[in-house]
Amino acid sequence: MRGTRSATEAWESLFRAQVVLEREFADEDIWDGLNRRDYDVLYTLSKTPDGLRMTEINERIMLTQPGVSRLIARLEHEGLVARRPDPDDARAQRIALTPAGREVQQAVGRRHVRQIVRAMTRALDPDQLRQLRELCDALVAGAAGAAAGEWGQPGADEQIGTSRGEDGKGRIR
Repeated sequence: MRGTRSATEAWESLFRAQVVLEREFADEDIWDGLNRRDYDVLYTLSKTPDGLRMTEINERIMLTQPGVSRLIARLEHEGLVARRPDPDDARAQRIALTPAGREVQQAVGRRHVRQIVRAMTRALDPDQLRQLRELCDALVAGAAGAAAGEWGQPGADEQIGTSRGEDGKGRIR
């Protein structure tokens, strides 16, 4: 497999950057009693005025279905989200922000955006930020293609493999 070393080094860098930033963000007192998963759900719902089905929420955040169900039940108990009938399917329900949930999401969101801007712009210039976004978008698109049974471009693997000293069989020279 070509590009093994380059791919794993890139993954490690991406993963470490994400972990370092997540820890930094979590350490700041901006969350108003929410945890990061709570905020992730509120943020996801803030982008959908009609709400989302439970399965749609599950697709957009990184939790198991039972975990999403418990989280939604807790946020509902706290008055931040509400269930309502799905106009397209009488058997389903949509989860949407309540006015209080929207207020909390916006307040925390403003502070979180300041965190993100500070963290990203202290090390990256505008061109690098654009490149990073494009690279991450390409990773997401590639994952979607793999899930659909498509394969990546063979030329890209060859270029990566030869630039890191691999022998063409996935072994590091």
